[in-house]
Amino acid sequence: MDLQEYLRLMSSGTPIQGGGELHQFMRELNEQAMRLTCDLNSKYHTQAEIRDIFSQLIGKPVDKSFRLFPPFYTNCGKHITVGKRVFINTGCHFHDQGGIVLGDGTMVSSNVVLSTVNHDFDPEKRSTAYPSPIVLGKNVWIGASVTVVPGIHIGDGSIVGAGAVVTKDVPPNTIVAGVPARIIREIHPGDKPKLRRILTEGI
Repeated sequence: MDLQEYLRLMSSGTPIQGGGELHQFMRELNEQAMRLTCDLNSKYHTQAEIRDIFSQLIGKPVDKSFRLFPPFYTNCGKHITVGKRVFINTGCHFHDQGGIVLGDGTMVSSNVVLSTVNHDFDPEKRSTAYPSPIVLGKNVWIGASVTVVPGIHIGDGSIVGAGAVVTKDVPPNTIVAGVPARIIREIHPGDKPKLRRILTEGI
């Protein structure tokens, strides 16, 4: 098996059987990701150096507008895609076997968890995992300590409030918050003063 075949199977939602061929290949990617994230997180790097390490981690170049504040954690890396002007703050965990896409202009705050794999509910099959992608649209803002579960799409321009757990798709230009996250309101261009008040005074 090569990387492209692995990613194709992950994108299709193929179950990962514990101890099977997919699982063994996943473990190889785990080791590569640990090596690169240890380098990334262990000492100071310039943003140019961070972009270089992150490009190695995801297996493709990132735009010069990409910025990341370490530490950053992933147990795969090769199934992450980032657009232009993407910012990832410190302490984020991307479990990307199922695929993670960050659209242009997306901002991810500190300590965010994006997890793209679920395990089987049957205790006898618990080691079997099911990948499903997370897609964040353009100009999405994810607040601090948010968790997004597998298979979620967050629409362009939306905001996820700090501490939320996102278990359902989020429509474009919408604010969601809470556990589980629920829609608080829509975002309209003329609402900027009200929006600022919501974000600074709480929802």
